[in-house]
Amino acid sequence: MKLIITIFSLFSFISCNQAQNQTKEAKKNSPQKVKKNMNANLEVATFGGGCYWCIEAIFQRLEGVEKVESGFSGGQVKNPTYREVCTGATGHAEVIQITFDTTKISFEEILKVFFTMHDPTTLNQQGNDIGTQYRSSIFYHNEAQKKVSEEIITALNQAKAYPSTIVTEVTPFDVFYKAEDYHQNYYNDNSGEGYCRYVIQPKIEKFEKVFKDRLKK
Repeated sequence: MKLIITIFSLFSFISCNQAQNQTKEAKKNSPQKVKKNMNANLEVATFGGGCYWCIEAIFQRLEGVEKVESGFSGGQVKNPTYREVCTGATGHAEVIQITFDTTKISFEEILKVFFTMHDPTTLNQQGNDIGTQYRSSIFYHNEAQKKVSEEIITALNQAKAYPSTIVTEVTPFDVFYKAEDYHQNYYNDNSGEGYCRYVIQPKIEKFEKVFKDRLKK
């Protein structure tokens, strides 16, 4: 609980400062007329936090998230299969790529969920899932995402929010390879299986408790 309170307090402070800066910038560069474009409200984020089945299930339930896909990023092999990634030889991380509506949720809020729902201090590991494919990672799509990610990691480390230093890698996005079809929507389609019941379900229950005001209706 102390960890969650610390994370929420830091994110509130960071988001407030960024909102003030964005308001000043908007006033300085405000056009006379703005044509509304719904597609302009959509943004993409890519990150890894252990098994993608877990984080896929969580972000599918988050208000403002329009789409979630499980796949691979950060490696050197083109079009890798799940079995190839599991060997650790491809260099890829298991990731989810989400599309979210910035009028409903910000990138900062996305990261709040990300840093609350996995352990960013364990190198190449989340629980019993061990290997470079399970590394904590943020693949930023623009300089704004990079800046926010680095600022939040620095703030969390300075506040000693976690017992150990955050090892989440922040690297530029290159390419996303969608995983095989049976990996998509995995928890929703296989909720009765052992891994889903004993690993994913507790994470979802924690998410629904901590972020109850951000759940999809």
